Amino acid sequence: MTTDKPLASRNLQAILVVLVFALLTGLLARFLPPAVDYHGAFRPAALEILHGRSPYNAEGFFNIPWTAILLIPFAVLPENVGRALMVIAALAVYAYVAHKLGANKLTIILLLLSPPSLHGILNGNIDWLAVLGVVLPPWLGLFFLAIKPQVGMMVVIYLFFAEWKRGGFLRVFKTFLPVGLASALSLLIFGSWFTKVSNEINLIGNSSLWPLSLPIGLTLLITAIRKNEIRYSMAASPFASPYVIMHSWIGAFLALAPKPYEAAAAVIGMWIVVLIRFFS
Repeated sequence: MTTDKPLASRNLQAILVVLVFALLTGLLARFLPPAVDYHGAFRPAALEILHGRSPYNAEGFFNIPWTAILLIPFAVLPENVGRALMVIAALAVYAYVAHKLGANKLTIILLLLSPPSLHGILNGNIDWLAVLGVVLPPWLGLFFLAIKPQVGMMVVIYLFFAEWKRGGFLRVFKTFLPVGLASALSLLIFGSWFTKVSNEINLIGNSSLWPLSLPIGLTLLITAIRKNEIRYSMAASPFASPYVIMHSWIGAFLALAPKPYEAAAAVIGMWIVVLIRFFS
């Protein structure tokens, strides 16, 4: 009787992956500090919508409604376990997006260790959901890009023109129809929820350079459209937003994925900013 060695090897690898995943989840759940955004806004919003109530009952939740739906799988677990799994998901998404954009392994590690990445993970924020939209089919990616306008709004505009170039009005209509219908439905169910977004601008920690940065954002957007290169629009979004916390710069950092030296310079530069702020 012969043994299928490749099958046995695959089974062993699968078991090892599960064990490592379980161990990592347990360690993160045990030792991670509380995450202010996940604890105070995102988990409560997900639980509210799970129980048939408005996610905007959760103080500090300003995002588009389906954000809360996407977070339900994390929210139904014990808070520390859900938070640990969200950290793993965020790191996996950042690594995947960087890989899809052309990053080598060293650059992926650098980007994962960048201040925007770590800041978002420690706060329990959801920029990872927004950047995932960059590598999804446009009609689906729009749902994710809409989650964080400071990460995805210029990418949305870029996709409008990119789809127009590919197929004119009809292609644009087909691409934007699903997210348009979902947005209209959200207004019918939750009312003018988007008016709460303006409350973010005055929150502590806003590091936006707007409006002085707006010309840079527009220049990067036009460059993206003319060169048909989505990465420029990723970099443009935080420059065009009146509200940006450090973790929302992750989209601009991921835009440097295929440029290892430029990515390294950006990561080192941001760590210098962190040190200056810490010691000043």
